[in-house]
Amino acid sequence: MRVTHGLRAAADGGPHAVTIGNFDGVHLGHQAMLARLREAALARAIPSCALTFEPHPREFFAPDQAPTRLTSLREKLERLAAAGVDRAHVCRFDFDFARMAPEAFIERVLVRQLGARWIMVGDDFRYGARRAGDFSLLKASAAHSGYAVEAMPTVAVDGGRVSSTAVREALVAGDLAWAARLLGRPYSISGRVVSGQRLGRTLGFPTANVQMKHNRPALMGIFAVVLHGVAAKALPAVASLGVRPTVAREPVPVLEVHVLDAAGDWYGRHVRVDFLEKFRDEEKYADVAILTRQIAADVENAKNFFHRRDAEMQRKANR
Repeated sequence: MRVTHGLRAAADGGPHAVTIGNFDGVHLGHQAMLARLREAALARAIPSCALTFEPHPREFFAPDQAPTRLTSLREKLERLAAAGVDRAHVCRFDFDFARMAPEAFIERVLVRQLGARWIMVGDDFRYGARRAGDFSLLKASAAHSGYAVEAMPTVAVDGGRVSSTAVREALVAGDLAWAARLLGRPYSISGRVVSGQRLGRTLGFPTANVQMKHNRPALMGIFAVVLHGVAAKALPAVASLGVRPTVAREPVPVLEVHVLDAAGDWYGRHVRVDFLEKFRDEEKYADVAILTRQIAADVENAKNFFHRRDAEMQRKANR
C-alpha cells in the first residue's frame, strides 16, 4: 500500500475511488466500507484510497477530553493495507485544516489532489470548518466535480451499532469477547520491545516491555494474551497493562508481557499483543513479596485459560 501525506494542491496519482474517516480500530463497520471501496475501485479500474487524519480531530481540539485511541497511526495503516487498500492518504489535522470550508475540502483535497471519481462516507460523516459539511453537500457537488458518491449504512452486530465508541466501551468493561466481535479479531496493541527496569526478571517472571505510542490505553489490567512477532507462531502469555502502582514512581502506563513457555532476547523486535481474556484490574500491594505471589497466581490463571482454550478447540476439531 502506498502512503502519502499533506495537502499539495497538484493532483497526486489520481483518479481514485476514495473513502474518508478516522478508521480508529478498523472495526467491522470500517471493514465493510473498505470492502465496498475495493469493489467500486475494481469496477472503475482505478486505485482505491482511504483518506484519514492525524491527529484525530478531537485530540487536536480537546486532547484531555478526546477518546482513547484504539490504534496508533502505524497500526491503522497496517490494518488498511491488510484490507487491500491501494493508497492511504494522511491529512495532518491542524488549524489550517480545521478552518478549511467544506466546499474547499471537496475541491482542493478530494477533486484536485486525489482525483476522486467515486466517494464513500459514513452516514454520519462531517467535514470542514465547524463540521458544516455533510453527505448532502458532497452529493450536491458530485455532478459539477465529476464524482459519484455513496453513503455507507450502519453496520450492526446482534442489533448493536458497530462503532469505535462501542469497542472502547467493551474494552473498558473488560468484555474482550464483545470487543473482538465488533473488531472481527482480538483487540491488539503493537510496538517495539524496549528495555525496562528488569524487575520482572528479578522476580522470576521476565517480561517483554512493549513500547506504546500513547499514554492513554483503551484498557488496563491483567490479561491472557498471545504475542506475535518473536516466533513462527503466536506465543501464549500473560500481560500487565497499567501504571504499576506497587513499584513505579510515575503513573505512566506500561505494557509488560511474560511469555509462558519461552524466553528470548527480543529487544528491538516489533511485536503485536492480542488481548484474549481479562483476569483482573491492577492493584497496589504492600510490598514486592505480595506482588510476586500475585504474579505467580496470574501466570497460573493464564496457563489454565490456555489449557481450557486448547481443549475447547480440540473438541470443536473432533466434531
